[in-house]
Parts: sequence; structure tokens; C-alpha cells
Amino acid sequence: MTAAAQRGTTTVSERAVRRIAERATTEALPARTARASASVRGRRADVSLAVTLPYPAPAPLADTVRDVQRHVVERTRELTGLDVPAARVSVTSLAPPTSSSHPLVSPALEAHPADPDGRESRTPRRWWSRRRTPVTVLSAVAALGCGALAFDLVRVHTAHRTAAAWRTSAVHWATGHGPGDPAVVALGGLIALLGIWMIVLALSPGRRRQSTIRTSAAHVDAAVDRSAVAALVRDAVGDVDGVGTVRVRVRRRRVTVRAGLAFGDRAHAHTAVTAAARDALADCLLSGGPRLRVTVKPERMWQRPTPTADTPGHGDGASTPAVPASASASGDHQ
Repeated sequence: MTAAAQRGTTTVSERAVRRIAERATTEALPARTARASASVRGRRADVSLAVTLPYPAPAPLADTVRDVQRHVVERTRELTGLDVPAARVSVTSLAPPTSSSHPLVSPALEAHPADPDGRESRTPRRWWSRRRTPVTVLSAVAALGCGALAFDLVRVHTAHRTAAAWRTSAVHWATGHGPGDPAVVALGGLIALLGIWMIVLALSPGRRRQSTIRTSAAHVDAAVDRSAVAALVRDAVGDVDGVGTVRVRVRRRRVTVRAGLAFGDRAHAHTAVTAAARDALADCLLSGGPRLRVTVKPERMWQRPTPTADTPGHGDGASTPAVPASASASGDHQ
């Protein structure tokens, strides 16, 4: 029987490990190129990757990198038989998607599309603000008042000193003014308004300048500034032939587009403007489906299009029906 030392050894080259790691990276990130480097020392292989991640992506970059690391380590260990402790991943750049055939969703999010309790994730209609400024101001005022009062009480009871002038003055003022005093009524009204304001801040979501976006991944919430949505719709409508000035107003439930017509037919321009605005809103993936209202109004330099021989009714004495001075339509955007 041949001894174990004389049976030969199987050596996996660094080039083979590098090619396997690159292939495993493209499996985790379809249609993405990656550069890898590998070093083999005995039964251990160290792998380093330089990858380009898709942007925008429904998953956070950290989660995507962890998915790539886990997949590369498992596949390299399976195909080479070497011990791969970890894969060092360097993100070199972010690139937009180049193909719609590969959804840019991480494997972890595809495997867990629902919440841990089994319910499907739902995109919130509004993002809730943390109210940092009101909370900071209220906390600072409360801490300053309570701290000053506590310090004065400790100083009076431990050092046997007289109470501070501001505390004695406040007590004397309170004893000399009753509930019907104008100053007391004004102070009470101010405190009541402050309490109502705090309740409104606690019950309202805030962030009125942002709109949430529908996402296909669980545990991922996204929002876009409404000024950016207005700019996208304005650019799309501005590319319509004959449209001059464009004004767009984006609210939570309605998007209003007012376009000025410089030349061309008003009915055709209104149809084209509505289609362009709907396409731009569809690309934004706004949650809630805001209603779209489009108004096309001729500008001062606009002139009625001259009817041609191909126009129905021209030449047989029929008159062209008049078109209203402005055309508008509204509908639900899906």
C-alpha cells in the first residue's frame, strides 16, 4: 500500500482562487464586475474584493456588502476546499442599473420579504419627524429650571443660607395675584397654548416637505423631497413641444401642473403635458398615489394654428369649433 506522503498533493493556485471569488461575486451581484486578489498559505486562503455596487438599491450598502462577503466565502470554501476566514470587500464606486432583467435586491431581502411576525411590510404614508429642536428647547428649559430650584433648595437646607431672591420674589408675586388677575390669565393662556403645541407635535408626523416612496424590499423606507419631485415633473413637461413656462406644486395628495402654451394646438398640448407629468410621477414611485391636475393656458404670444387642407371641414364652409382659452383635467395617478 502506498504511503500517504507518496500519494501526491493537490495545490489550488492563487489564480484559481481569485477567479472563483470573482465568479462568486457576480453570482451575488448580477451584471456587476469585480476585481479580486487572493493569497494561499497552506490550507488557508485570504481573499480581497473590489466591487461596484448598484445605486439606487433597495437595501442598505452595509447589508449588501455582508451578503457578498458571506456568499463569496461559502462558494470559495466549497469549490476549493480551502479555509477562507473572511473576504475583505472594498466598494470602489456606485453605478446605476444597466439591465432590468436582474432586480437589484439583496439575497437576504429576497429570502425575508416580510416582517419577523409574518406580516408584509407596508410603506408609511408619511415619515415621522423626531422633533429635535422642540425637544431640545423644552429639555433645556426644564433642566435649567429644575436644576436651579434643586440647587437653591440644597443650598438652603445644607448651608443654612437664605433662599434666592428670584424664588422669594416669585412666591411673593404668586401670593399677591389671584386667579382673576390679568397677568395670571395671560400666563395660564400661554402655558395652555404651549401644551397644545406640544400635543400637536406629538400627534402629527411632520416632515411636510418629504413624500415616501414605494419600495419592494422589507425593512426599507425611503422618501424624496417634494421640491425634487416638482423639478422632475417640471423638466418632463418642459420637454413637450410648444410648452413655455411651467409651474409645478407638489402636495401630499395632489400635484398641480400649470403650463403655458407658446405655440401649437391646445388640446394636443394638454394631452402631451398630462402624459409627461403622469410618466414622471410614475417614475418617482410615490406612495399613496397623489391626484394630478393639469392646466394648459396659452401665453400672450400664442396664435391660433392656421387650419390646413387636411383639417376636417376645411373648404366645405364648416367652421372649426372653438377651443376654450384654457384646458384642464384632473385624475387619480396610479
